[in-house]
Formats: sequence, C-alpha cells, structure tokens
Amino acid sequence: MLYKYNMSRDRTHDLTLKALGNARRREILDLLRVKPRTTGELCDHFKKSDRCTVMQHLCVLEKADLIIVKRKGRHRWNYINPLPIKELHDRWICGYALETIELLARMKREIER
Repeated sequence: MLYKYNMSRDRTHDLTLKALGNARRREILDLLRVKPRTTGELCDHFKKSDRCTVMQHLCVLEKADLIIVKRKGRHRWNYINPLPIKELHDRWICGYALETIELLARMKREIER
C-alpha cells in the first residue's frame, strides 16, 4: 500500500520518531505499557533525574500523542497511547515485511522445484 504525501501525517510521524529516539522516553513508555502511572510515580522511578527533566520527557511524549494525560484530583495520570506507533508500523514496517514474505515464498517455490 502506497502512502500519499500528507504534511500533517508526516509532521505527526516526525514527532513520534523524535519522541521514540530517546532511551529515557522509551523507558517511560515501557513503564506505561505495564500500567498507567502518576507523574510522581514516574519521577520516583527515575531517581537520578530531577522532576523537571522527567516532565520535559513527558511533554515530548504528550506532544507526540504517545501518552494521554488525565488529571484526577491532585494527581496527573499518564496512559500510553500506542496508536502513533501502530501507524508507523503500518506505514514503514508492515509494507516492507510483506515484500520480504513474498520473496521468501518465491524462494521456497524455487527450491521445491
């Protein structure tokens, strides 16, 4: 499936890739994949980083739509949003994998002849 150029979608993908390009942000997403966490819990997990640094990472993730933030009372709850990652997978990985699978199928047919 070919994707038509879409500046809005490309900008979204740029934000997603930028967010995923940092190991600390990927670790935050790994934590949120297990369960939603408050900002305080995330700050406690990264004891070597100050709260401001963790908040900056959360801001990048939120801007990329990789997390959804909900305020409940005094707590700020962070939830993972896997949809931008699925979009990247569908556009960049799935399409290339299909070609590889077709190549392997052709090779198998040739070998079996």
